[in-house]
Formats: sequence, C-alpha cells, structure tokens
Amino acid sequence: MTSKMVTVLDNEETTDLKPDPQAVKAAATREQISPTSQHEKSFRTRSKSLSSSSVRPRQTLTVNSAAQEFIPSLPNDDTTEAVKVRSWEMILEHSIKAIVAIKANDVRSFDTEVSGEYTATGFVVDAERGLILSNRHVVSPGPVVAQAVFTNYEEVELQPIYRDPVHDFGFFRFNPKKVKFIQLVQIPLSPERAKVGVEIRVVGNDAGEKLSILAGTLARLDRRAPEYGIGEYNDFNTFYLQAASGTSGGSSGSPVLDIDGHAIALNAGGASRAQSSYYLPLDRIVRALHCLQKGEGVPRGTLQTEFEHSPYDELRRLGLKTGIEQQVREKFPEETGLLVVRKVLPKGPADGLLIPGDILIKVNGNMVTNFNSLFSIIDDSVGEEIVLTIGRGKVLESVTVRIQDLHSITPNRFVEIGGGVVNELSYQLAHSYQQPVGGPYVATPGHMLASASAWRKSVIVSVNNIPTPNLDAFIEAMKTLPDGARVPIRFYSLLKFYKERVMIMHVDRHWHKFQVAMRDDNSGKWIFEEMLPPPAIHSYIPATASYQVLDSSIYPAGKLWPSFVALDFHLPYLVSGMKSTQFRGSGVVLSTDPPLIACDRDTIPISVGDIFITFANSIIIPGRLLYLHPFYNYAILTYDASLLGETPVVAAELNDRELNQGDEVYLVGIGNDQSPVMKKTIVTSIRNVGTKECSPPRWRAMNVEGIGIDDPVGSQVIGGVLCTQKGQIQALWLGYSSQNDKGKDISFMFGLSISLVRNVLEPLRKGIIPKLHNLNVEFWTMRIAPARTLGLTDKWVRKIEEVPNSKHTLLYVLNILDTASPAGKLLKVGDIVLKMNGKVVTRMADLPIVIHSSETVDMLILRDGKEMNIQVATTLYTGEETTRVIGWAGALIEEPYHAVLEQVRYVPSRVYISCTLYGSPAAVSLKPGVWIVEIAGRKVTDLGSFLDAIHAHEKEVAENEDDDGYVRIKTVSRMEVTKVVAMKLDPHYWGTWQLVKDENATTGWKCIPA
Repeated sequence: MTSKMVTVLDNEETTDLKPDPQAVKAAATREQISPTSQHEKSFRTRSKSLSSSSVRPRQTLTVNSAAQEFIPSLPNDDTTEAVKVRSWEMILEHSIKAIVAIKANDVRSFDTEVSGEYTATGFVVDAERGLILSNRHVVSPGPVVAQAVFTNYEEVELQPIYRDPVHDFGFFRFNPKKVKFIQLVQIPLSPERAKVGVEIRVVGNDAGEKLSILAGTLARLDRRAPEYGIGEYNDFNTFYLQAASGTSGGSSGSPVLDIDGHAIALNAGGASRAQSSYYLPLDRIVRALHCLQKGEGVPRGTLQTEFEHSPYDELRRLGLKTGIEQQVREKFPEETGLLVVRKVLPKGPADGLLIPGDILIKVNGNMVTNFNSLFSIIDDSVGEEIVLTIGRGKVLESVTVRIQDLHSITPNRFVEIGGGVVNELSYQLAHSYQQPVGGPYVATPGHMLASASAWRKSVIVSVNNIPTPNLDAFIEAMKTLPDGARVPIRFYSLLKFYKERVMIMHVDRHWHKFQVAMRDDNSGKWIFEEMLPPPAIHSYIPATASYQVLDSSIYPAGKLWPSFVALDFHLPYLVSGMKSTQFRGSGVVLSTDPPLIACDRDTIPISVGDIFITFANSIIIPGRLLYLHPFYNYAILTYDASLLGETPVVAAELNDRELNQGDEVYLVGIGNDQSPVMKKTIVTSIRNVGTKECSPPRWRAMNVEGIGIDDPVGSQVIGGVLCTQKGQIQALWLGYSSQNDKGKDISFMFGLSISLVRNVLEPLRKGIIPKLHNLNVEFWTMRIAPARTLGLTDKWVRKIEEVPNSKHTLLYVLNILDTASPAGKLLKVGDIVLKMNGKVVTRMADLPIVIHSSETVDMLILRDGKEMNIQVATTLYTGEETTRVIGWAGALIEEPYHAVLEQVRYVPSRVYISCTLYGSPAAVSLKPGVWIVEIAGRKVTDLGSFLDAIHAHEKEVAENEDDDGYVRIKTVSRMEVTKVVAMKLDPHYWGTWQLVKDENATTGWKCIPA
C-alpha cells in the first residue's frame, strides 16, 4: 500500500502528494464540497472548495470546437469592465470540466512504487485523442489499473501510455466515445505564462475531497526539485516552481491555472510542515505531448549525471573565471547562475569524464545556463556524441561524451516468481543510492526470496553460484533450478550496498507462477509470459551424519540429543489468521518406525506451507504434516527416513508419570543458536493455560493445564522437553503465542504433559489418523467461594474437597466456541460443571478422559442455582483444519476455521475472506474477516456455490459487451453488519485459482485453476 514519502529539505518536510490510501478513502465518492465555515476550519489558510453548482457564469464563453480549448471573450482595452470579466469564477466553472479525479491501484510492487490503491488528479490536455496529464508517480512506472471520474460522475477506464523516466509527469489515455453526458474540454498548456507574481489556482482532488480549489501566487521559478526520501521516487535535473497554496495528498496531477484558464505548471509536491507547494514546469511536458499526438515515441537522453543550478557567487568559489562570468551575463542578462555537476553514476556515460563540481559552460560550442537548454540538446542527441565545455577549478576542459537512451535504463518488465517481483535496478533507484544501473532488484520478496531474507531493496548478485548481472541472467538461472531445491543466493541491500550476504533460498515453483511481464503502452497493460515448468522436482540424496557428543556433565542432554531436530516452516499465503510467513522452532522424535516428530503449533501453526527438518545440524530434508492437534499445542510430522542414511536418529523414551508441583525435573532443549541447553529445575506450578482471542483469529490454547518451572533458561530455548534424570520425557516444553491487551503479539513457554500426546501417538504408529471428540466450549476454573454464591451446596463442597489431588476448584463455561454446535445450543456461559459421564470434574486434566473418546457426554451442571442433567453430543475432529483455499480477485477465501467460529454469534456462510493481497481489487473493496453471502444477486453458502456464482457472473460478462467490470458483493461482518459493495474485477492481473489437498505432493497441496 502506498504511503507518503517524506524527507527534510531546507528545514521543511516535503511530501509526494500521492496520498496514504487510508487517509483518503472518502475520495472514491468524489463528493463535491460546498464552501462552508466547517471546511475553512478543516483546511486553515486554504481557499474554499468550489462546487460546480455554486458558480454562475458572468460572461460569454467561446469554445474552439476543434481543439475544445476554453477561450474567454474579453474586451481589448484595459478597463475596469475587463478586469471584472476576467474573473476566476467563470474560468474555473469551465476548467473543472476538464479536471478528473483518478482512482488508481498499483497491482504489483515495482521499482520505487509499492502495490496498493491511491487517489490523485489529472486533466484533459487533448480531448480528441483522450489524453490526460498527471504525475509520473500517479501514472506509475509499474502495472497500474486506473479510472477517471469527471465532475458529472462519469467514469472511464484509463490506459497509462507514458511516464517520464525522471520528471514527475505522465499521460493516461481514455476513449472519448465512452464519455456521453459531458462535453469534453481540454486545458491548454502554456509554460511561457509562468512568471513570478502570477496569481494561480490549483484545482483538484485535494486531501480526498471531490474538488478543491486552492489559491496562491507564484513566488519562485528556480526552486530545486523537492526530495521525497532515499529510495523513493525523486525528480532532478529540472527547476520547480513554488507557491504557498498548501496542497496535500490527492492533489497530485492538478493543473496550476492562471486567470485565463491556461495550465502554467503541474502540481507535484508540497511541504507537510509549511504551506509551500511545488509545481513542475511544463516545457518538457509540452514536447512529450507533441510526440504522443504524432504517434511517436518521446526521445529521452541521459548522461547518468545530475546537475544543479548554482548562483554566480558560489560559482566563483568553485573557480569560475571573471571573464567567463562576464560573457554569460552579457548574453543572458536574466540568468543568475550556471549548471554544476552534482552526481555522476558509476559505469554511466559520464563516469570518468565528469566529476562533481564541474561547471558546465557550453554544449557543442553554445552556452547553456539552465536545464531546459541542456536537456533540449541531450534529448535530441540520443546515440550521438556531444562536446561539453566545463570549468574544473580554474581550468577549462572539453569533454566528449555519448548520449545514452534514457528509456534503455528504465525498466519495462519484471519477473514474478515465488510470489515476489523482481525488476531491473532502475536509473531512479541507482541515482538515489549512487549505484550502477542494472541488476535484479527485489521489488517485493514474496514467499521464495523471503526464505533467504532477500527483502525489498535487495539486489541479487548470484543464484546457485550463477552470476546474475541483469534480469535476463536471473531468469535463466531460475530456469535451471528444480522445484523444492535449496540453493545459495548472494545479494546485497541498497541500504548497505557495501555488505554482501549469502543465504539459502528455497526454490518455489509449486505455490506460485513463474512468469515474465512486459509493458505494452498500446494497451496500457503488462503482458505475461509464463515460463516453462521446472526441469525437475528436487530429489534429495540420502546422507549420513553423526550427532555431537555432549559432555557427561550435561546428562541427560546427551541421551536426548539424537532425538532433537530443528524445524523451519514457510507459508506461501497468509491464511487461517497468520500474520507472518516464516516460523522456526524445534521438534523431538517420538518414533522412528514409523518416523514421527512432535513440535508446538507456534512452529507449525497451520497445514499450508513448506516444512524443513534439520537433523544433527547437518542434514536438511522436507517434512510433512501428519496431524495438527485441534485442542492442544502440538503437531505431529513425518519424514522420509531413507534420506537419513545411517544417521543414528533415536526415538525419545517416554515416562507416563504425571508431574506434580515440587517435582525435580530436567529441562533439555535447543537454544536460539541451535546448541543444546540443559538445566535441573523444579516444577513450580500446574495451572490453566489459555491464550486470548487474537485479531485476526487464529488457533489458541484452552482447556489445558501447563507445567511451569523455576528456570529463566526455559524462555531462552526454541523448544525442548521436561524429563527425568534418565532422559525419559514427561512433558514437552512448548512455545505459545497470543496477544496482549493492545493487540501486540506475545509468546511464552509451558510444559505439556506427555499423556496428552500418547492418545494421538499410538494410533499414528498404527497408521490410523486419530478422531477425537470435544465440546465446543471453553472452560475455566472457579474457586469454591464464588461457586457457593452461585448456589453450590455444602454437599457438593464436601464432594469436591474429597476428590484426590483436589485444588478446591470447579469448571465452568467461560465461552461458547460454536453457537451452532450441539454444546452451543444446550450449554450457557456461566454453567458450573459438577459431573461428566458420572465423574466429578474439578480441573482441566479431568477433561480428556471423559470427552475425547465420547460421542455424547452426560453432564450435571449448576445453572442459576439449580442442578440440571443434560446430555450433550460432542463434535468430531479429524486433525484437519484448512482443506481448501480459493484465490479470487486477490482475496484468499476459505471455510471459517475454528478460531473464527468462536468470535461470532452465528455463521453467515461458509465463505470467509481470510486475507486480501495488496494491489488487488479485493484489497480496495473488501476487508479480511468478513463472510460473502451473495455474488451478483446469487446466494452463496459454501465454497462450491461461491465458485458457481463467480463463474456464472463471468459468463454474463462475456456475453455483455457493455459490462462495466463491476460485480455486486454482499458481505456480513463479525459484528453482523451487512454491506453491499461493487468491486471492479481485474481478471488480467488477478485470476481465480485454488489450493487443494494432494497426497502425492511433498507439501500435501497443489495449486490448480478454479
């Protein structure tokens, strides 16, 4: 999602006016704001917004029907009446018909831009051809989907056809025939009218308003281009105009109008801590427009050099001779200085020829004093040599340099692989970091590159020891890699370009597509070419390793060390409440025949992802999830034991004696550095463990007791066990994740009795997937004292006190997890449990015996002071949670999982939006955590009917040539609020697919078309 770009310049903060989308969502309505006192307070010192209905014409308008430019009829003499007729009111009434609000969405991160929605402004400069001028950061260097909304609320599709490689302007195109209810007009571009003291109006979508008109007076014509921050888009090699109009987010691309209705500049940036606004001059824009009107390309040349304009006093200090200064002043009396080399990029055309501080005096024998005169020559000399006369200190030198095609170092394609985007390092970013142009640049890492921590703004040097000097080399290197391979990747971050890193990358060709996209300015789209399938599925070769021999002083760690493994889990998508894609932890081997490993759900939280198991800190092989326990904090994995050769893996020995408070125990685990950790300690507590409801909803621990120990070392391990002196495991030492009251993720460690693992382990050893029963209820414990107040009799008090190992507590219903379940219909919050299946239950440890193997539970409860006997049917759990994921328009949709059900009173449908992807239609129109109940008037109840509904809508769209691309969607939120939205579909960039179970795949999943 795009955010404001800020930097400090001359003690001012400058901001790119492409707004933070969260701050300007109201702009999508394009509501016109009438001038009110409330508005004046909201935007202090700014001019009022102007509604078209509030403007009354006061003079005759003359419209040139060919060009459709506004030409006011004015008296020839300079009279008072003439001044009255040349009013802003009439000019603006006409001009706003050419000004559009732009709703845009960067569908992929690319170059300097990140994916996400934004609003901005543009204006028609050629009504006949349907050309709209806006900023480069609005047109975007990458793939963008945009619409323009005219002042009468007509919406048209926009095609980006040109964005300047350096300067902050670009052009969209629309089909004029699609505009039916407003007469198209265009605003003439007149750069020569920009003069200091000229009164101006900036008209556009300011701060998310439908239309805002801000007044100002041009104060400077020679301001240095504003800087928006290192690594962001920045303009250079041009002057900017400055005025105190106070524009803000959303006004990017607004015309800067004079009183005759001519655009004299293009609004681009502003200071966030002052009222200053910065406008791009129109000289180079006019040249580009003429090229586009002729159907020609826009020639742009470069020396890969940044110049700055310095006044004569500074030039003298740099060595400018008095005689040369006199010649320049005589020939250009209005000029105040010359251009000086500020920055020369390595390996560029001027590298080794120009150096910072060189004063530019002549080009091809002609004096140049400003950016326009220099770049008029450079842009018309692409591929040719020019001669520069420079002053270097007190010496004049002539330098011959060949002009490079600027478009050749401006990326127009990208690679999409492993969920990430990689493009060639652009001139923009190279200039920002003083680096050579070119090389595979990570615009977004996705699933695959994130596995190697190659984050955004990384440049890839090699893959699998194959050098990748450019994007083509990167593509070819990736083509050679088998799916599932683990290969070295060398890269550096632009933030620390002097430090290279070498990491291991997991090659992903099964979760995401490998395709190359190239920009097509004729259609405004990026055309995808899918690469061939991987040459193979990676085959692991059996290997043998030996375990580290531990000193006898840390026994029983030495006995258990061959049972420990390290685990890595990589998620391709954020589904089932996940907020992170990388997980790391440990596991313990509980069986070698069949191979079974237990680990916590903080390491393997869901079933969708890649699992890697490390044995003996030496061998890494893929793992597979076998069972995800629905109630307790552990998962059971399996692996191909043949890949370990003769590695002496040992199954840990179990001890069924329950731990009690005060027992001596040994903590053995794996530290953060993968080294063994061991300490003798005692059990300090056996108490309830419950994690809070999280946002987004995810699995949480409940109805279980945890084992606490007296040892701060326990929090310094990524996992382990609690065992006897002989190394027999009595409990797993597991990590739990939750959220605090502020919604921040937290984690802690507790022990889980091995008896709660036994009832799953034994069936799995026999090849049977356990099927456990449970009540969809969260219990907690209550002391006897409050229970008495709620009606507990003395008779029951004595019974509870007589229970062996009684803690003088009872269980009560804290929360109903699924209101549609049998338990949800019979039990109520606050019910006190006296008996289950004839047994008095007083603690969480009593629940597994009476519930997990029972289809029904006979319960004696205390409700409202009265004892009640009820029979409750249990719910069957199979150890599977997520079984299918559908990707549609950038929304990840699945059936509502258990953690979702416990946070709602009723389930509207079985179609739940788990996540939306940045840059997608779903990210614009839908929110994660809601249910879809209707698509285009068709009711949907489950994933099957959902797919039927969207396919039926697709068929209707194909048969209707006038379809506007929107689909009507009805959703219901967790708070039971129904909402209907119209979402603009984008099948070109966001198709429909699904993840389904596949027992033959290594991961257990496969991605197929929907």
